[in-house]
Amino acid sequence: MHGPWFVISLVAICTAAWVINNFIRARHGYSISDDWGRNIDKADPDAQRHVRLLESQNEKLTGQVSRLEERIAVLERIATDPATRTAREIDALRDR
Repeated sequence: MHGPWFVISLVAICTAAWVINNFIRARHGYSISDDWGRNIDKADPDAQRHVRLLESQNEKLTGQVSRLEERIAVLERIATDPATRTAREIDALRDR
């Protein structure tokens, strides 16, 4: 390889490797790095706070989804069960 193509290909390979590295790191939950290899997330306390807020919100939403799935299961059971059995269960609850 002669001329500027060698330099251009080296720059392209290094840039592609950096992009792929950051993609893999971000996909697996690691902090991404800047051009000089410094981690970006650790340098920014607002980003860490934002991640903690998102994690807590994720836990809250996961709990809500679990409760809604349980409620939907009960509603499906009520909708698909015979009316006589449902009436018996309601009467049993009233007798308590």
